[in-house]
Amino acid sequence: MDKLLAPIYSFLACETPQAWIDEAKKPENLSALLIDHCNCELKAAQTAMFMIRKYAIDVESAAALTAWSAPYQAFVYQDSRDAKAFLARDVKKNDISSELSVSGKLAIGEDLLTKMVRLIKEEFHHFEQVLELMDKRDIEYQNIRAGNYAKGLMVHVRTHEPLTLIDKLIVGAFIEARSCERFAKLAPYLDDELGRFYVSLLRSEARHYQDYLSLASDIIRAGVNTHAKSHVAITEADLQQRIAFFAAIEAKLIQKPDNEFRFHSGVPC
Repeated sequence: MDKLLAPIYSFLACETPQAWIDEAKKPENLSALLIDHCNCELKAAQTAMFMIRKYAIDVESAAALTAWSAPYQAFVYQDSRDAKAFLARDVKKNDISSELSVSGKLAIGEDLLTKMVRLIKEEFHHFEQVLELMDKRDIEYQNIRAGNYAKGLMVHVRTHEPLTLIDKLIVGAFIEARSCERFAKLAPYLDDELGRFYVSLLRSEARHYQDYLSLASDIIRAGVNTHAKSHVAITEADLQQRIAFFAAIEAKLIQKPDNEFRFHSGVPC
């Protein structure tokens, strides 16, 4: 575990404050923790889907992508939910990438598609795993208001390509890295079942953060941008400066007082 987490701690500018861990391990906060975790898994899949749709595939392929996510969207956004029925549904575990065609919008479109499809499949699976744990504990799924963390990062994303995509990939890397770090921090304080589950997530979360970063680097190495009309020159040094910028923003969000407890919230106040 130490070898797996070493790059995570090097990447993040701060560790999770003990005050957040003390709040998260309280039995009365277990429902809020799992519900928000469940929501986070789905949001991660939705973010990856948006990237694929915008940067990697054609219109026809977008329909297949939408159909793949339809059961999850229907469950989350309907008024009444049956978690047992959702978890028991007959699911074809196919490789959706075989139904998707790369559009040519992006030189690294195929790599983006491959990495993001794998991420989506894993996030959907994690969503189901958390939902199953909740169902076993009689915790009902709820739509809850998102915390300030992701919004606090996204507000700094630049608004012209290819900088927009690069910033979104960096933000994705920080969210995944922080998730990995918090799973590791929190696991020892949870019951055996939850602790083992959180430890089991570390490898995939660590890979997700690395995938996001490698895609950002690949855009620069390819020497091309998301649109042919763009002539913005970006170097690896520029990327490292941008990562450092977001590292400082992310650390500030994690360390600042937060009156709303969420999986990625700041210091409880």
